[in-house]
Amino acid sequence: MTLVTPNSLANLSSSLSALGLWNCGLKGKFPQTLPELYILVLKSNKLHGFVNSPTTKNSLSKLRIFDISNNNLSGPLPIGYFNSFGAMMAYDQNSFHMMAYFIKMTWKGVEIEFEKIRSTLSILDLSNNNFIGEIPKVIGKLKGLQQLNLSYNFLTGQIQSSLGMLSNLESLDLSSNFLTGRIPDQLADLTFLAVLNLSHNQLEGAIPTGKQFNTFNASSFEGNLGLCGFPMPKECNSDEASPLQPSNFHDGDDSKFFGEGFGWKAVAIGNGCGIVFGVTMGYVGFRTRKPAWFLKVVEDQWNLKARRTKKNARRNGARRN
Repeated sequence: MTLVTPNSLANLSSSLSALGLWNCGLKGKFPQTLPELYILVLKSNKLHGFVNSPTTKNSLSKLRIFDISNNNLSGPLPIGYFNSFGAMMAYDQNSFHMMAYFIKMTWKGVEIEFEKIRSTLSILDLSNNNFIGEIPKVIGKLKGLQQLNLSYNFLTGQIQSSLGMLSNLESLDLSSNFLTGRIPDQLADLTFLAVLNLSHNQLEGAIPTGKQFNTFNASSFEGNLGLCGFPMPKECNSDEASPLQPSNFHDGDDSKFFGEGFGWKAVAIGNGCGIVFGVTMGYVGFRTRKPAWFLKVVEDQWNLKARRTKKNARRNGARRN
C-alpha cells in the first residue's frame, strides 16, 4: 500500500487511475490533466463555475466514469471534455476485467457502493448542477456509455437524435430540465435501455413505441403536458401520432453485464466524506468525516447564490405539484 499525501497529488497526476471525493465540501475547480485516469467521482461537493475545456486533447482519454453530480457547476455542458473521452467512444467486451475500487455512485437510480468495477463500465453523470444550453450532439459519439444522467439542470432545446447512437445505454435520465419538442424515434432503438426518465420537461407529441419503450410506465414521461400516446392517458390525434412497430427487446440483466465477482450493495445516501485514490502502483482507499485539504483550488468569480435559490424553489415548488 502506498500513502498518498495532499502535497503529492500533483506528482501523482501522471499515474493516478482513480480519484473519488464525495461529500467532502470541496470548493473551486478540479484538475484538468490526468491522462491515466479511469474514474473521476467528485459528486456532492461545492464545486462551482464553468467547466473549462481540458488543456490537452488526450488529458482524459482513458476516463470511463465521470461523476460531478450535486455541485454548483454552471455554463454550457463541457463539450471539450466529451470530445476527449476516447475510452467512452467504444465498448470492447473482450477487454473485460474487474478492478477493485471502492466508489459510491448512482446506478440506474439507486445509490450503490461499488467494491469491484468492471473495466468496461462507462458512466457520465452531470446531474443536479446549473448547466444551461442544449445537449451537445457530440454525446452521441460516446457509444460505450451505459448510463447518462443530465437531470436537474437548466438544459433547453430538443433531445438530440444522436443519443440514439448510444447502443450500449442502459439508463438515461434527462428529467427536470426545460427540454422541448418531440422525443426522437431513434431512442426506441436503444435495445438495452432499462431505465428512462424524461419527466418534468416541456416535451410534446407522440411517445415512440416498440422495443424498450413498450416497457416504460407513465412516470418516465410525467410532467410533460404535451406528450400523448402510450403509456400516457392522453391520446394522440392523427397529426401527433408516429408509432414504430413493436419488436423483441433485450431485458437488461445486471448479472450478465457485470459478470461474476462484481461486488456492490445498495446504501442510503450518507453525509460523510468518501475518498478514493487509485494509482498504477497500488490501491489506496480510506473514508473520513473531516479530511484535510488535498486539492489546492482556485475560487471562481461566478456567483451562483441566486441561481441555486431559484433552482431549489423550482424543485420544491410548482414543477412537482
